[in-house]
Amino acid sequence: MLPPDLAMLEERIGYSFGDRDLLIQALTHVSAASKKLQSYQRLEFLGDRILGLAICDLLYRHFPQADEGELSRRLARMVRRESCAEIAVEWNVGVCLRLGGGEAQSGGRAKSAILADVCESIIGAVFLDGGYAPALKVVEAAWSGRMMMSEGPARDAKTTLQEWAQGRGLPPPEYREIARCGPDHAPSFTVAVAVAGHLPAEASGASKRAAEQAAAEAFAKRENIGSADLRSRGAA
Repeated sequence: MLPPDLAMLEERIGYSFGDRDLLIQALTHVSAASKKLQSYQRLEFLGDRILGLAICDLLYRHFPQADEGELSRRLARMVRRESCAEIAVEWNVGVCLRLGGGEAQSGGRAKSAILADVCESIIGAVFLDGGYAPALKVVEAAWSGRMMMSEGPARDAKTTLQEWAQGRGLPPPEYREIARCGPDHAPSFTVAVAVAGHLPAEASGASKRAAEQAAAEAFAKRENIGSADLRSRGAA
């Protein structure tokens, strides 16, 4: 019999597992696995690709007038790590996670990186258990509200900066990790971003990806780069 918390998780996800060991594995952090291959890491690898395919499928069908550029920007917004973590919170995944003692004590149930990974591992588990159609249904139910947001496709800071540089005939921005500190379970990365002809900008984050985004935001703020620059890049 499935524990009540896992049964409720299945209800929130909108899928009942035939092989519930897959769901348990999808919720198992490497710190709680007796062997590395028994953690959610392989399922997360698979789920990441299934999520991307499902979102592409949905975007292609729901936005028949969108060109490749708009579809790509919408896809980037939908599959961001932050979006996956938000979905995991909506599913209340944290209470179901299987964590080692140290990871649990350090707040692992609320860590965005873990929640994002588990969101993808669950999608991978659904795919293995039931195939693509159920996985697509789970993704559509969880992401449809975000996909249909009327505000249009949002650019993240790195994309904004790259398009700004491209519009001015400059090479792509270069990101370089310049420092890493803190314990393994809670590291802090410092990254510098450089664009030809401009001073670099630095910022820190809990992951290299977050630090790169923060550095891009710092650069864009300093240079007053925004949507107006992107709209007029052809005239620059």
